[in-house]
Amino acid sequence: MLRAAMTPGTALQHGLAAAAAQRRTFAIISHPDAGKTTLTEKLLLYSGLIRTAGMVRGRKGGKTAASDWMGMEQERGISITASAMQFPYKDAVINLLDTPGHQDFSEDTYRTLTAADSAIMVIDAAKGVEAQTRKLFAVCRMRRIPVLTLMNKMDLPGRPPLDLMTEVEEALNIHAAAVNWPIGSGSDFAGIVDRADDRVQLFSRTAHGGATKVDVARMFLRDLEGSGRVTPEVIAAVRHDLELLEVAGNPFSRDRFLEGDVTPVFFASALTNFGIESFLDAFVSLAPAPGARPADADNGEEVSIDPVETPFSAYVFKLQANMNPKHRDSTAFLRVCSGRFERDMVVRHHRLGKEVRLSRPHSLVAQERSTVEEAFPGDIIGIINPGLFAIGDTISVTGGFNYKPLPQFQPEIFARIRPTDVGKRKAFDRGMEQMAQEGTVQIMRSLNDLESLVAAVGRLQFDVLQYRLRHEYRVETILDSLGFTCSAWLEGDPATFKAPSNSMLVKDQRGRVVVLFGDQLMKTIARDRNPAHVLLDMG
Repeated sequence: MLRAAMTPGTALQHGLAAAAAQRRTFAIISHPDAGKTTLTEKLLLYSGLIRTAGMVRGRKGGKTAASDWMGMEQERGISITASAMQFPYKDAVINLLDTPGHQDFSEDTYRTLTAADSAIMVIDAAKGVEAQTRKLFAVCRMRRIPVLTLMNKMDLPGRPPLDLMTEVEEALNIHAAAVNWPIGSGSDFAGIVDRADDRVQLFSRTAHGGATKVDVARMFLRDLEGSGRVTPEVIAAVRHDLELLEVAGNPFSRDRFLEGDVTPVFFASALTNFGIESFLDAFVSLAPAPGARPADADNGEEVSIDPVETPFSAYVFKLQANMNPKHRDSTAFLRVCSGRFERDMVVRHHRLGKEVRLSRPHSLVAQERSTVEEAFPGDIIGIINPGLFAIGDTISVTGGFNYKPLPQFQPEIFARIRPTDVGKRKAFDRGMEQMAQEGTVQIMRSLNDLESLVAAVGRLQFDVLQYRLRHEYRVETILDSLGFTCSAWLEGDPATFKAPSNSMLVKDQRGRVVVLFGDQLMKTIARDRNPAHVLLDMG
């Protein structure tokens, strides 16, 4: 039977659909020190993008993690900024968003999660579900982002796997379904069992530790005892747990996972690479490709932007300046939502209402830049920002809509900051403006515009601010903390607002009135005193 010839337009659509179907764009979320950045390194290792993994530990004289580029990150061994990188893995194209784990940088993490189609939740097997994990999972649930769970550090003394599963369900109010199961734990951690077919992977530690791929022996569970590599006691415990899971455990359903009702659970050790490759294989199989995204049309209606049918569109979810001392510029990170991006294409900047050329597009792994000739739905690209882009901006070929605004959160700490050398005031102002655009801190001004102050979600943001002013703008600063611990946006006439003691009215960068409070009690008192006004906790 003869088939009709494919038209050029149809061929392009098919190519775009195939490229989008290959994409897996996800964020890694966790409490600090759960092993998130180490896992990121190992995913790069197994993709072939790097030959040896740089460990987060032992930074003195050793390799540093490829995803951490800022000097302060390398000094402290923590992730401070969200970094984006792309790499191929088998038949998929992975877009990985490595987010800060520290709660002081949660606002950056929240914004980055809007660019993800799924998330990997990393849990320390010794500590279980921790505070920051709960907060980040709540954001995923709010945005209906499917979450895969990785129980990490199985090579170290930890809690029983069944207890960890129970805690995930009770703490996060989600069904947990074990996809694989650990064989032993701590120093006895020897491998994993795939529950779908009882296939076993036994791991061997290599002379290079976790810097290279791990050796794997494969067999069925029934052959495990004859292998001589696992004690009868460990085998008996594994069989007992698997039988219990069959009776009382949750069955896994991909549809329910995509709906956010169930999280598939995997066990591994990112440090030794035990279980990482099989986890990455499962992730590619289970995680969703880019789908339609909601947006607000110019007429006020909500519309759905199809990734294939709609011509190119994207939005800015992050700004970052001075990522490389060789490139003293600002980068706008774009999440491609629909259509095909081409280098130097001209698009509509919705907020500014004008045409802009997207020049010098690039992808990033740490400080290494690679020019991007084309990109597809789900991809993350960096565009040199000559002061045109702000966080949340929508760009497209067609115009007529805007992607949903990114979440904003009230700061909880406040301070005044000034340069020690008044001769460096211009450099100081330039640096402060840049940090505010990136969302590192917020700049607020008094209602009469005579005084300014800085605000942040956590104290570590102020440390980053002073560090970057010193290293990127050569400005030493003095920071004086203020006695406010919470805030709220004010709706209503500020002139008639009855402010309690130990409070202050200021304006944020959008000109909205914000009330700063000494503590939550003062905030409650303010609400009671001002029934005609509204204090908003999120915007």
